[in-house]
Amino acid sequence: MNQPVLTISELEAFLAREFPQVAPDVAIEALGSMTATMRLRRDKKHLRPGGTMSGPSMALLADVTAYVALLGMIGEKALAVTTNLSLNFMRKPADIDLLCDGRLLKLGRRLAVGDAVLYSEGGSPSEPVAHATFTYALP
Repeated sequence: MNQPVLTISELEAFLAREFPQVAPDVAIEALGSMTATMRLRRDKKHLRPGGTMSGPSMALLADVTAYVALLGMIGEKALAVTTNLSLNFMRKPADIDLLCDGRLLKLGRRLAVGDAVLYSEGGSPSEPVAHATFTYALP
């Protein structure tokens, strides 16, 4: 299988340049062939009543993880866009950072399809707080 065409440093610089509103809140933990693991840093702006990560913040993490996994494989193509994101909430996340393991299941000429598992830091992907599926349209 092909290896990523961008490094973590290159992707972080891309996010800082193209998505400065999101870049400070996330970190790329790992990048592999058709995969990425990202962190959403716990911050009060991401919390909902009850002191847990909000659904919109979890969707942000799933989407940016998918984007990073995709761009890692195709390069800096800012106009790759989400055409579908479905998120199933499974457990209440702990009041700490969230991690997300994303993978591309299919990388075609026009579409990329994949899924992502979100879990609390210190937890396990085998006990997810949410599961996402996504489709991206490629430029």
